[in-house]
Amino acid sequence: MSDTTADTSSEVGAESGAGALRVRRALISVSDKTGVADFGRALAALGVEILSTGGTATALREAGIEVTDVAAFTGQEEILDGRVKTLHPRLHAALLARRDDPAHMDTLAAEGIEPIDLVAVNLYPFEQTVAADDVDPRDAIENIDIGGPTMIRAAAKNHEGVAVVVKPEAYDAVCAELEESGGELSLNTRHWLANEAFAQTARYDAAISRWFSTSYDEEFPEHLAVAYEKVLDLSYGENPHQRAALYSEAGRRSHILSRVQKLHGKALSFNNVLDLDAARALCADFEPPACVIVKHNNPCGVAIGGDLGEAHRKARACDPMSAYGGVLAFNRPIDKGVAEELNATFVEVVIAPGYDDEALAILQQKEPIRILAEEEKRRRDPLERDYKKVLGGVLIQELDDQPDLRESMEAVTQTKPTEAQWDDMLFAWTVCRRVRSNAIVIAKDGATLGIGAGQMSRVDSVRLAVEKCREARGGEAATLLANSALASDAYFPFADGPELGIQAGVTAVIQPGGSIRDDEVVAACDALGVTMAFTHHRHFRH
Repeated sequence: MSDTTADTSSEVGAESGAGALRVRRALISVSDKTGVADFGRALAALGVEILSTGGTATALREAGIEVTDVAAFTGQEEILDGRVKTLHPRLHAALLARRDDPAHMDTLAAEGIEPIDLVAVNLYPFEQTVAADDVDPRDAIENIDIGGPTMIRAAAKNHEGVAVVVKPEAYDAVCAELEESGGELSLNTRHWLANEAFAQTARYDAAISRWFSTSYDEEFPEHLAVAYEKVLDLSYGENPHQRAALYSEAGRRSHILSRVQKLHGKALSFNNVLDLDAARALCADFEPPACVIVKHNNPCGVAIGGDLGEAHRKARACDPMSAYGGVLAFNRPIDKGVAEELNATFVEVVIAPGYDDEALAILQQKEPIRILAEEEKRRRDPLERDYKKVLGGVLIQELDDQPDLRESMEAVTQTKPTEAQWDDMLFAWTVCRRVRSNAIVIAKDGATLGIGAGQMSRVDSVRLAVEKCREARGGEAATLLANSALASDAYFPFADGPELGIQAGVTAVIQPGGSIRDDEVVAACDALGVTMAFTHHRHFRH
């Protein structure tokens, strides 16, 4: 092939069926060379002429594949250290010319340009480059691909006459269709490939925009470009008539199901994933053996213990009725004893760092239970943002994920907390910040006794937390509530909230403070000999 001999007959690049495209000439230029030799070999076996650039051409030739350099096709060697090698009118005319437009095809013939029927391109590894904490900005800039996205977009725009492949994962499917059809790709396939191509360039540009924003301290930029990729189709949404899927933000190092292995059970639902996120986040807040039980995105039982079995029993005792059908998270591997306890009731999802063989065999006796193994504990990216969808837009805020240190808290009553009371208050506070507002948590000895969540009145949340304890514990409730700690996610505007808990047996209260009536609330505690601490941080969760 030469620049002066153009094959632009009606057969080349023409539809030879109902929308089918005969592939005779392909351009391959990839950064990720996974599978490219096999792909090139399959194309060559079908008689496809292959154009290529730089390292890709070398890799193909080393695999014994005949390749024509793009420079020979364009008549222009690459310049500027490779920054310009495919940005050439001849190449883009070969991609963009409409095959069904005689004027376009006459222009190609007059210019001696041969059409390109398939483009396989993937891009410089920009996301991988900027993922390094110490990336040099100059390295980041040099890994912004220009020619690759331009070729992809050109081929995708003209997908009626060109096929574009942007992922090595698609090579086998493309080759299989070419082999089965005698060298043709259907219009449906090209349309699907074009959609993948535009999604890929959108993701790439979003990653670049995000890096520029964070590099130049634009925490909330004027324009926000975010790309997502599907992780999993879910069994259904919040309700069975709603379809749903889980997507992860492209470029993030982890997501809710990364490094999580599903060992058994039904497909996950929308609500399962929501509750799993809540359970894992709270469980990660504890160092001792811990169990967290979540129902409808609120913890209904949380405990730590000397071992996992103790933590599980204490957590379930908080509200066994709500725990039925819950999502459970553990921070230690599950043994036979815990598995037997779980198997005695109905559990939707259980996640733990691992399971011994006997435990797994016991849990697998029930078909529906989803059994997940957390292979690696990962902290959230501090640059991640919290998104809440509203009509026609999205609210974005920083994550409320930083721990509250005891050193920043203040004991404000005349009666100062004992170490045991501090332990109870800090445990209750850790749980409370993960409960939907208005949130109240009553706890003692490393276990929740009652949780009041999502009430419009803080007093109602206190009342609910007390009632939950009494319903679950019966005659034991009074003894358990005696000398317990109460945590509130926001300040008490009046003394009636703490007083209701104190009447039930609470002797230690922890809350943010900040009300104009703080003095009245503190005085009410002083009058009853109850200790109170201010955290000076509020933790609403709407």
